[in-house]
Amino acid sequence: MTRSFFTTEDGEWFSPTEYCRGPWHVDHCHAGPPTGLAARAMERLVPEQRLTRLTINLIRPVPVAGFKVLAELNRKGRSVSTASGEIVDGEGVVRATFTGLLMAPMPPLDVPTHHECLGSPDDAIPGGFAFKETAHGQTCFTDGTEMKYPKGEAPDPGPTKLWMKTIPLLLGEEPSGFQRICPLADCGNAFGRNAEGWDVVTFANADLTVSLHREPQGHWFGAHAFGYWEPDGIGLADAQLFDAQGSVGRALQTLVLRQPKP
Repeated sequence: MTRSFFTTEDGEWFSPTEYCRGPWHVDHCHAGPPTGLAARAMERLVPEQRLTRLTINLIRPVPVAGFKVLAELNRKGRSVSTASGEIVDGEGVVRATFTGLLMAPMPPLDVPTHHECLGSPDDAIPGGFAFKETAHGQTCFTDGTEMKYPKGEAPDPGPTKLWMKTIPLLLGEEPSGFQRICPLADCGNAFGRNAEGWDVVTFANADLTVSLHREPQGHWFGAHAFGYWEPDGIGLADAQLFDAQGSVGRALQTLVLRQPKP
């Protein structure tokens, strides 16, 4: 059976599958797939423009029990538009808020650019996810991913280069490149972590910003992830994002660092 992160009967209420479950709690979603749905909602508001930046504030855990994604257009411009929205649970409680910037593509310009490249996923070596175990031991987000690593890389603590391919958000619907890269964008804290093991420190993210200068192509996406952890319990995960043609943008996560209680 083909797998997906969500199912929906009416296009308004989204039911997460077991592959949407996050690593920290059995009843909470990994933030990447819901962020993909937030991107989907904003792209539908102004389909002739391209979503270039999305910021989601994860003010409460997104429930595996399901939710709605509500989005509205704040300003429609010829070149630049803005949108915002909320993820709301079945009791009407806001679980996350998000904002987005959409821009109108222009005719091709003859301009110089940079061409940072991670290589090709075809040359990378299959491997496992950064986590060998989760906090609950049940099927979750990591079971809906395929991983590859450039030669010399491994899912160990410290800066890491990797490739990831995930299952789709919804069956029977082709997602945009922005939607497809959101699950990887929310993994910078895992692959850029600075320590191994749940008993050392947890590093959940309070937000996620994805900023793309180019529409990602294909289904394998790469990242070069770094983690910056500070002793006051606040950190930052910074990941440059790639497709097989080169750099497409960046993902930033503000981290809540905690040492587990004995």
